[in-house]
Amino acid sequence: MASADLRDELHCSICLSLYTDPVSLRCGHFFCRSCIVSALDAQEAAGVYSCPDCRAQYPERPALEKNRKLRNIVERFSSTQPEMEETGTFCTYCDSPAPAVRTCLQCEASFCEKHLSRHSKSSEHRLMEPNVTLEGRKCSTHKEVLKYYCPIDKACICVSCWVAGDHKGHDVEPLNVALEKKKEKMKSKREEAEKKVQNLKDHAIEEQEKSSGLAGRVALLFTDLREKLGDLEERIQGEISRQKDQVSLSVSEMVKQVELHMNKITKDINHLEGLYNITDPLNFLQRGNTGDISDWSCDVISDVRDGPCVDRGLVSQILHRGLGNFADNLIEMKIKRQFPELEKSDILLDIDTAQNNIIISKDLRSASRTATWKIRPIAPKRFKSCQVLSSRSFSSGRHYWEVDVSQAEKWIIGVAGESLQRKVEGNESYIGYNEKSWGLISNEKFGFRHNMIYTELVSGSPVRVVGIYLDYEAGRLSFYRVCVPIRHLHTVTASFSEPLYAAFYLYEGCILRILE
Repeated sequence: MASADLRDELHCSICLSLYTDPVSLRCGHFFCRSCIVSALDAQEAAGVYSCPDCRAQYPERPALEKNRKLRNIVERFSSTQPEMEETGTFCTYCDSPAPAVRTCLQCEASFCEKHLSRHSKSSEHRLMEPNVTLEGRKCSTHKEVLKYYCPIDKACICVSCWVAGDHKGHDVEPLNVALEKKKEKMKSKREEAEKKVQNLKDHAIEEQEKSSGLAGRVALLFTDLREKLGDLEERIQGEISRQKDQVSLSVSEMVKQVELHMNKITKDINHLEGLYNITDPLNFLQRGNTGDISDWSCDVISDVRDGPCVDRGLVSQILHRGLGNFADNLIEMKIKRQFPELEKSDILLDIDTAQNNIIISKDLRSASRTATWKIRPIAPKRFKSCQVLSSRSFSSGRHYWEVDVSQAEKWIIGVAGESLQRKVEGNESYIGYNEKSWGLISNEKFGFRHNMIYTELVSGSPVRVVGIYLDYEAGRLSFYRVCVPIRHLHTVTASFSEPLYAAFYLYEGCILRILE
């Protein structure tokens, strides 16, 4: 493993073989002398030289510095591991078989270390790893070495292909230049991908921070709500407690009065019982006239239903008045916690845009499709397809409206730009079938469409009312299933460049209504 790692460190990054006559640039990177000379020759036409490894640039052709120590290390490594140099390709010029270390495409010959030192240093003589055969590096038509790359046909070609063959007149590039461009393009693509990944990570962090802030504001809002409701409950419970104590005190006083009256009656009864055996009427009436029964009536309370009780009407008044004040304060509390009131936009239908099979209600909020052709004035805004737009457009701000679709099995609702084609009957003018409109679609399947791109959606249950939210500056269009609880259906982001209208497509038997 250590040997393999050392071998990797001793490889030239251009030819991917062990260094031959290693030299270095000022940036510190090493290359075979012949490899870096060829690379610098190819860069000469551009007038800017750079390191193939780190892309460090030099205004002038950089000097090459020999590195004898590295060369000795490479030679010692090669001598201790001869088996690793066995490539199956031998030197063309040695009498006895000697392993080749390089093959020249121009010479179509392989060289050992000894004969490589005598080889031409010209840039035309491209050196590569030893090859048993060069057939794969020759043109199949002209049997010449492949030296150029044709970007038009994306093919490696020889000189004859370029001068007189199928690639005549094409802008071709030397293979090493094409390689550098390919590497640069791959590097650019990688950097672009890395940038996108980083942008997505930054977006995720940003959204996490936003969601944390949103959750905090919601918690504070409900704390405010609980405090307000708690104060109201405390007032109502206090009033109930006050009335309860008042009723209890009043009843106690009445009980005392009744008990005193009852004691007087008891005393009179006892007195009369002592006279019970007197038979003389005159004597009985004279002695017992202090206990006249007519004095026994109790005028303190005639019936328990007339006694004091809790005033439910007063409690109800306090409750409803308090809830009314709570509702008035709710808007202020929501604004305080950065939840501004989102009122429904006043959306009315524009009869001048309605196709002649569409009936518009008097209040301009309902549209239905009929088989009867309505005779209407010819108008430049009127659709040939069965569509209608709102009379109001949006070119800024946030807007929300709701559409009742419960009386329609098939429908398309969304928004459309002012420049949407109106005099075409084909589906290229339908909402969502072009770049000028965005539409939520219910037609056998349920989904969203923009510019012919269809996204299938899952609603979970039948959609009766659709809420549409448009944030023009943010370029966001969202659809919701309005129910309990409300459910998000789809959100799309776009760069809106023109006024947008609420848009509706009606299928046969369809009735749509904009809710107030």
